[in-house]
Amino acid sequence: MRFSQTEMLFPTHAVPPAGPLPPGAAELELKTAAGDRLRGVHIQPKANGVGPRTLILGFGGNAWNGQDVAEYLHQVFPEADVIAFHYRGYTPSTGSPSAEALMKDAPLVHDLAVDLVKPERVVAVGFSIGSGVAASLARRRDLDGLILVTPFDSLKAVAADMFPWLPVGPIFQHELATAEELEGGRTPVAVLAGERDEIVLPARTAALRNRVPNLVFDRTIAGAGHNDVYAMDDFQESLRQALKVVVSTAK
Repeated sequence: MRFSQTEMLFPTHAVPPAGPLPPGAAELELKTAAGDRLRGVHIQPKANGVGPRTLILGFGGNAWNGQDVAEYLHQVFPEADVIAFHYRGYTPSTGSPSAEALMKDAPLVHDLAVDLVKPERVVAVGFSIGSGVAASLARRRDLDGLILVTPFDSLKAVAADMFPWLPVGPIFQHELATAEELEGGRTPVAVLAGERDEIVLPARTAALRNRVPNLVFDRTIAGAGHNDVYAMDDFQESLRQALKVVVSTAK
């Protein structure tokens, strides 16, 4: 566990390659302080909206490529600018992935995106392990909203649930302490969970809910597991409702 946990949590070999850019998309690039180059995707709105210009920052699960994240969020929120990056170490980004690296990279992504789009409001959406990354960004940058999908209070606690016979605590190297990151914050938070999540157990999401000071939207998708939640009929509509609630609360 000590030596294999990075590959288990960040399975770069299992991440599918990005395909051709969709219409209205552009490649982005930034350089980290360590010299790694991160590649991302910006998909512009399908049409100019009448409301405030909204920027959606996407942080995917541990086996997602950034372009898939951007395309999925653009499908759900076609009226918004959407930006997502391939995590460090996920091709075509360079470097080595870790929880610490992803948390350091998130503010860089935010700042580049805001400078580019100049939005009137910014909402971060985190899926699974990306929910911890998005939560860490909320502590470091002002956000108008935060949408967390299948989130957890602590990634270390998730690992301990999965391997109850192992002393996970002393050897765990990639903590994402979502609940700690959000404590004392003012960002409006939406939580979407799967009723039958077999990876992030419902107890982990419940523990997070109890510690979020500004939980404004809470939806559990009936019958959904960790990975099939995206295929549920009411999931995308729940995401759209979550965005409306968090941005209206931010006002």
